[in-house]
Amino acid sequence: MRIKLLVICLLFAVASFAQSEEVAKSYYDDGQFEKALFSYQKLYDNNRGNINYFFKIVEIHQQLENLDESEKLLFEIVDRSGNPHYYVELGYNFQLKGDMEAAKRYYDLAKAGIEEKPVYAYYVARRFEDHALIDYAAQVYERAMDLRPESNYNMQLARIYGEQGKVEKMFRSYIDFIEINTTYLNFAKRSFSEYISEDSQSENNKILRVVLLKKIQEEPNIMWNELLSWLFVQQREYRKAFAQEKAIFNRQKESLNGVVDLAQITINANEAEIAYEILDYIINNGSDLQTVLKAHKDKLELMTLELDARGYDEIDSSYQALFSEYGLLTQTVDLQLSYSNFLAFFKDQPDYAIDFLKDALNANLSKFQEAKVKMKLGDILVFQEKFNQALIYYSQIQQSLKNSTISQEARFKVAKASYYKGDFKWAETQLKILKGSTSQLIANDALDLKLLISDNKYEDSTQTALKLYAKADLMAYQNKTDAAIDILDELLGAHKTETIVDQALLMQAQLFEKKKDFKKAEANYLRIINDYKDDILADDAYYALAEIYIKELNLPEKAQQYYERIIFDHADSIYFVEARKKFRALRGDSIN
Repeated sequence: MRIKLLVICLLFAVASFAQSEEVAKSYYDDGQFEKALFSYQKLYDNNRGNINYFFKIVEIHQQLENLDESEKLLFEIVDRSGNPHYYVELGYNFQLKGDMEAAKRYYDLAKAGIEEKPVYAYYVARRFEDHALIDYAAQVYERAMDLRPESNYNMQLARIYGEQGKVEKMFRSYIDFIEINTTYLNFAKRSFSEYISEDSQSENNKILRVVLLKKIQEEPNIMWNELLSWLFVQQREYRKAFAQEKAIFNRQKESLNGVVDLAQITINANEAEIAYEILDYIINNGSDLQTVLKAHKDKLELMTLELDARGYDEIDSSYQALFSEYGLLTQTVDLQLSYSNFLAFFKDQPDYAIDFLKDALNANLSKFQEAKVKMKLGDILVFQEKFNQALIYYSQIQQSLKNSTISQEARFKVAKASYYKGDFKWAETQLKILKGSTSQLIANDALDLKLLISDNKYEDSTQTALKLYAKADLMAYQNKTDAAIDILDELLGAHKTETIVDQALLMQAQLFEKKKDFKKAEANYLRIINDYKDDILADDAYYALAEIYIKELNLPEKAQQYYERIIFDHADSIYFVEARKKFRALRGDSIN
């Protein structure tokens, strides 16, 4: 019992102490410095070993311009402590007083302190950094690494060099750091991305390329090839990236992961020519069957998008040849799904596709594979507007793999099918459940569809406009692009004042883009910007329009104008980061 009471008392004391610290911080953050000073002083009196409390007390005195008091406290602790980081604070206190000579004297004492005790370097440098004295901080880190070569302050130095604009030294420091700490490779890439651009001729890009090439020559390591490949990808020089990935594979034959990732990047970037080369390389060099089959699948899907209907028989024959070689077994399920999608959505043979998938269900599939086949069956039945049959398959997935991501995807498709057929109430019921989906993508899609329905279901009791929009959406899903555009024209002509108009304009613009009718797409986006600039889709229109101007209409000045609108008018937009990056590149900013 006594032990229990002791534990309870200790827990109560810890909770009370944490609460007191939170109160002190709250006072400080709110600018109530007198109250904050009292609270931190009380905390420090109870725990003299906590130097953070001490520094906070000094900082508050400085905020209150009690510089003599903070000086007194600092001199007292300097006399009894061997840690030179207090000299930094003392120097800064003199700097606040305007006595730069004294400030420099104590800064130099802080630097000199690490000569005898280099283990204090981090604390000294951090105090310098806290006061934006980054030149001093860099000197401390550099000297500490001279004194103790085993110490590694390259990460800290890289950050400081970046702030100083010493880009080459920054790149070298990050590279020296990840050479020892390889798990930070992706962190280094993220840091590099703040300083480079898509322009291979920009100064920073050239510096990084030279640094990496020197490392490859002087200290060969596939990590440098990987970074160089990454740089070439940022510059959209995919063939050069491919050369680096092949060099990596030639040195470690066990993995084609880098080549596989690059293939997907080139596919997503619509760089078909190099994508085909990379996929062929995977097919010819892959030792893992699933990797080879995926490359075959990706290649055929790319061909499907690249070729018109005249090439479909050739694609069909290629699928059949693969099935003859590898069989219609569990190992080729993804290839079978791809083929059924090709049959239904491109060759317009949905019945054949359904029969093909039903045969696939007879194989010894795992639950997950069976769910994927049923999902595709449901998708094709929706394509045929056989909604009730589709709902059966989607519901079976939900029952078979409860709470899984694929189950949540099936529920979303139930909602989407209900929406297509005009049953908006049931669609909303399903979408409400999905707002807590573990998949952020599904949750976002569900929210978008729910908002579309809820924003437009009450404006017209017959829901005519919403039904037309859903019908156009279904037509787009069925690849009936012209029919979808015509239905949206009907909606826009008959429902000029309803809230769904901007949604209809956006969908129609995207369909115009699909048809490569960029002038009509431009007109729609401009109408959204002019008539609905305060609505939720404005940033979508700005970004899409900028992309058309830069990629299709060769009007970079106009593109820059619309990227800028996102930066200044839509700082919370999902396009903000990309818009800012592209705006700066178009403006010719140097990145450092």
